[in-house]
Amino acid sequence: MSTTDVDYSARAKDVLGFSRWWQVAAAVVMMGLVSPYQYVWSSLRSPIANRLAIDPAALGAVFTLFVIFQAGSQFPVGWWRDRHGPRALTLLAGILAGGGYLALSRATSVWQLYLFYSLGAIGVGIVYTVAVNTALKWFPDRRGLTTGLGTMAFAAGSALVVPYVRTNATASSYPGVLWNMGLLIGIGIIVGAVVLRDPPKGWLEATADGGDEATEMVSGPQYTWREMAGTWQFWVMYVMFVCASGAGLMLTAKVVSFAEHFGLAAMIATVSAIVLPLSGGAGRLIVGDASDRIDRERAMAVSFFLCGVGLFAVVWFANVNSDIGFVLAVIVATFFWSPQYTLFPSVVGDYYGREHSSANYALLYSGKMWGGVFGGAVTGFLVTAMGWTVAFLIGGVLAIVAALGALLLRPPTHD
Repeated sequence: MSTTDVDYSARAKDVLGFSRWWQVAAAVVMMGLVSPYQYVWSSLRSPIANRLAIDPAALGAVFTLFVIFQAGSQFPVGWWRDRHGPRALTLLAGILAGGGYLALSRATSVWQLYLFYSLGAIGVGIVYTVAVNTALKWFPDRRGLTTGLGTMAFAAGSALVVPYVRTNATASSYPGVLWNMGLLIGIGIIVGAVVLRDPPKGWLEATADGGDEATEMVSGPQYTWREMAGTWQFWVMYVMFVCASGAGLMLTAKVVSFAEHFGLAAMIATVSAIVLPLSGGAGRLIVGDASDRIDRERAMAVSFFLCGVGLFAVVWFANVNSDIGFVLAVIVATFFWSPQYTLFPSVVGDYYGREHSSANYALLYSGKMWGGVFGGAVTGFLVTAMGWTVAFLIGGVLAIVAALGALLLRPPTHD
């Protein structure tokens, strides 16, 4: 442990009255609680459609709306949080995310499903913004590791409830599942709001006697979102974010259908769907932690390049009908795609400072909306027009483009 790390920890404890790691613990728990919105919908879709006596295709836009509202809400949320702190927003998130599932359990029409899932998505967006930027604000010395912990929980947390959901994924049982999960989500987030707080202005400057590196970390330029948007680095990262998220969300949304199209064993399709969040969670934590020790831009380039290689391998093993190879390729692609949600906020903090980190990263994160459009609607069009192989190869190319973009990055100069 470095002298700088000791200073940060001690100073944070003086301010909080307890270890700063409790801030990360609260963020991790909340991220895990809201993760089913993204990763369990595929298990709920059919029983909901059966209960409402509608074609499951009528619910096709629910997940698209989730991505739009979850990603699109984060910029105004981040702007507010940087000025007023996380507590009021987190309480609102508990009401929206918990209440969204409670209301869904009583929904009787399609428009209600769209409305309640979208409101829940806003709650998820608030939790995501608050959690990631809590790490950035309290841990300028361990950005990769701490953001990795939070984003890992968002990817892998749903694995804890998947067995419960799938066991009760019937038209008669799912309302009880949603009701219980809604209560758990709402109560858990509200408890987390009690723990969360932002550091006071100037707290880090008191620790800046740890050498040149520490001084630079706390006293460097603090870009506003407008200043950040005026740098070319932001726009390179935005294109990278769209490309990487498009490739990964395509895999997340289509892996089961892709496996079924190539006639792979039904068990292989199910296993592939299960390993997605687990592999993604591991990748966020491991690569994020490694990025604290090596050049972060290099970590991005290597990670996204290997994601692209993994997607090419997914296509290859599907075409040669190799079940084990297909699952391993899915693991590789997901492991190296998912760290984008750890690496990008860390680089934003490195380049543009911590003071406006919530709004700054939220603006970059809005690129997930366009990635979601590619992973959903555009991929569907490509499959129809050109076939599954070409669609997934294009996803691999997008990941490689993101890797090449990382090679261009360097810290901005502040005039």
